[in-house]
Amino acid sequence: MLLLTVKRVGAFAPRTQFAHRPLQSFKWSAARYSSAADWHATLRPTGIDPSRIASLQRNPSVKTCYDMAIAHEPGTFVTSSGALAALSGAKTGRSPSDKRVVGEAAHKKNVWWGPVNIEMPESGFEKCRKDAVNFLNERERLYVVDGFGGWDPEYRLKIRVICSRAYHALFMENMLIRPTPEELADFGTPDFTIFNAGARPADTSIEGVKTPTSVSISFDRKEMVILGTEYAGEMKKGVFTVLHYLMPHRNVLSLHTSANEGINAEKDVSFFFGLSGTGKTTLSADPRRRLIGDDEHCWSDKGVFNIEGGCYAKAIDLSAEKEPEIFGAIRHGSILENIVADKKGVVDYSSKAITENTRACYPIEFIPNAKIPCVGGHPKNIILLTCDAFGVLPPVAKLTTQQAMYHFISGYTAKIAGTEVGVKEPQATFSACFGQPFLVWHPMKYAEMLAEKLQKHKTNVWLINTGWTGGKFGVGKRIDLKYSRAIIDAIHSGSINKAKYTVFPTFNLHIPTEVEGVPSRVLDPRQSWSDQKQFEEGVRKLAGLFKKNFEAFGGSASAVAKGGPVA
Repeated sequence: MLLLTVKRVGAFAPRTQFAHRPLQSFKWSAARYSSAADWHATLRPTGIDPSRIASLQRNPSVKTCYDMAIAHEPGTFVTSSGALAALSGAKTGRSPSDKRVVGEAAHKKNVWWGPVNIEMPESGFEKCRKDAVNFLNERERLYVVDGFGGWDPEYRLKIRVICSRAYHALFMENMLIRPTPEELADFGTPDFTIFNAGARPADTSIEGVKTPTSVSISFDRKEMVILGTEYAGEMKKGVFTVLHYLMPHRNVLSLHTSANEGINAEKDVSFFFGLSGTGKTTLSADPRRRLIGDDEHCWSDKGVFNIEGGCYAKAIDLSAEKEPEIFGAIRHGSILENIVADKKGVVDYSSKAITENTRACYPIEFIPNAKIPCVGGHPKNIILLTCDAFGVLPPVAKLTTQQAMYHFISGYTAKIAGTEVGVKEPQATFSACFGQPFLVWHPMKYAEMLAEKLQKHKTNVWLINTGWTGGKFGVGKRIDLKYSRAIIDAIHSGSINKAKYTVFPTFNLHIPTEVEGVPSRVLDPRQSWSDQKQFEEGVRKLAGLFKKNFEAFGGSASAVAKGGPVA
């Protein structure tokens, strides 16, 4: 059995050892590299020919990435805070409709096929792969990044990224867990390889390729191929998608969630699920708690661990006042993606000139209260965040296991009128498991694993609405952030468990009658609406939207539907 240590270069001691037990089909190689020729040898079976590339660098330094990006990648510069500003080209966000999964016999029965996972024939993948490898072999400069996905070495995967942009190399060095020099020397053959040839358009004559962008995954080959997009987030979410499939094979639940831990004797862990605009980043950032991770985690029989070595935060309207930890993390070694700055390199975080989806990428240790290693115990509380623009859901409700499964599968929030052309009324948005684009298995697979762990570890689950009260958007008002924070504080202190509860009809949610610092009229949305008829209509409308959405999950989820609204 191979023993590995979790220790980042220049990071935090002490070392923590874990026994490593790899997935049977993902075997480790412990052969130590004594020279560049040794790790070059692991490239050749992939088709990458080191002899053809003038500059081939493995895990380049931050300085090298800066120098190469500034010299060879137009639009790249250093901001006044020291971060590397880079452009992702025509694509400034992910392309989920261009994601493909190869329909291989060993995996086909496991995949939730449909709009999330579109099947690609093996022949189509082979052609895309050949195009990508040929493109990479023709580059003057190539970068290889070797790192880990998963902080617990019992479950982590060795990930290799082969790319032609220094910005992409630094991005993945930030986002993967960086190996120590000893671990890098012993890296051996990777468990999964990403070929990033994003500057080359995909060939639409290839079966399974519909646009010049193609992001395809083969679980048999343990490879991912990127064509036609230079958006760095495709690599990050590609790693997550791979673990989202492989971890359940090992009875480990992979989740699209942030996690923090109390700075107390109990070291209680909380998960925060939530789609964009729900307040996940704001509410999970707490100076009294340590950050385990901001986006992707796994829950094993030992506890939780972060999948990533860094953070990829939204940067639009970022300020030191609103999010001081993230703002302070943007310094030398960080990347700012698709931002605008003045001649002195001072960033205009309010600018949407390139995209509204501006991003900041940095190692997690740039966050002052990050917990290194990024592991924790079993969650005591799980918080499902929603921003209900219909204004009818309560600001907090305690869920039964069945209700937790239902709302986890639903993954509800709402678009606000005026945010998109043609949106006049609030629009419900559902994303299964709060991360539908990254699911591989049917949502019920993840929900059943969640239910088992909730019951085993007696974890509390809460539905928190940070949206509107007293009326829908345009009539009522947004629930005060101070009230949401007070609710989270009551959950963490345990005082909310001592409160009396009443049943909120239709959704059958149990809501507390009192929470310190929160008015009772806010806790029960019925009390905050002046027009009770409109309130009841709003409840019925939202309940109908939930029920209609749940129909898409088929008969396998019918038992869980009992955890939803009854109207």
